[in-house]
Amino acid sequence: MPEPIQIQFTTGNTWILNACLALIMFGVALGLRADDFRRLAKTPRTALAGLVAQFVALPAVTFLLVSALNPSPAIALGLILISACPGGNISNFMSSLAGGNVALSVSLTAAGSFLSVFFTPLNLNWWGSLYTPSAMLLREVNVGFADVFSTIFLIAGIPLMLGMLVNHRYPQTAEKLNRWLKPISIVLFIGFVVVAFSQNITAFLSYIHLIFFVVLLHNALAFTTGFWVARIGRAAYNDQRTIAIETGIQNSGLGLALIFSFFNGLGEMAIVAGWWGIWHIVSGLGLSYYWARNTPRLQ
Repeated sequence: MPEPIQIQFTTGNTWILNACLALIMFGVALGLRADDFRRLAKTPRTALAGLVAQFVALPAVTFLLVSALNPSPAIALGLILISACPGGNISNFMSSLAGGNVALSVSLTAAGSFLSVFFTPLNLNWWGSLYTPSAMLLREVNVGFADVFSTIFLIAGIPLMLGMLVNHRYPQTAEKLNRWLKPISIVLFIGFVVVAFSQNITAFLSYIHLIFFVVLLHNALAFTTGFWVARIGRAAYNDQRTIAIETGIQNSGLGLALIFSFFNGLGEMAIVAGWWGIWHIVSGLGLSYYWARNTPRLQ
């Protein structure tokens, strides 16, 4: 196995990445309303299944996966970190394509984004500490719950609250902002990641063969976990598909931001998050298209 690598980023570059992610989260919040949260209260069992799949079951399954495969500490911690992140907002589009419950998808994305401020650092530290090799890495870089919590609060929590506040008080302004802010922030974010990895193409090629199939397996387990947790929770079939997509589509951008902020762009972790960010779009669209072509079964 190649020696551990680090993709180096200057403080300024890391700041740009965090700013792009904050803009994305602000743009997401511009489209959120209080009804998106109230909707979860109307179907508490289904809502609980979705949140349990996201913040409890997936990290636990990830821990079992890394324990079975015994990858390098950085690859294991990268997988654990991704599993600790909330769902990505592209899941809403995929749920629509798959014939799922779009309202539930939006509500779970909204709730998950807010809950991630607490649960992402909790799951990262809890499950990362249980896997001995990654626990050593966590101690080496001195990543604590409070540090990760404060970072997520700054780049996700505050933008989400501000975006919802703007949408509540100035809905027309929020609608106009949302038209251009989200696309611009996403393009900037993608551009940043592309430039960063293009400058480290040799390191990427040295490690991608070790990470390629692990990420594919992890992503497949994420979709499967979401589906079966929802099924065990007796959710309707279209809700099962929605929760599967919410669990299989992770906010890998947040994962990258944390990797660059706390792990100095540790190469194996960064490649795990980067490849996850690419693959979950491919797999999510493929799964959504498959479900769209098949008539939903009745419970």
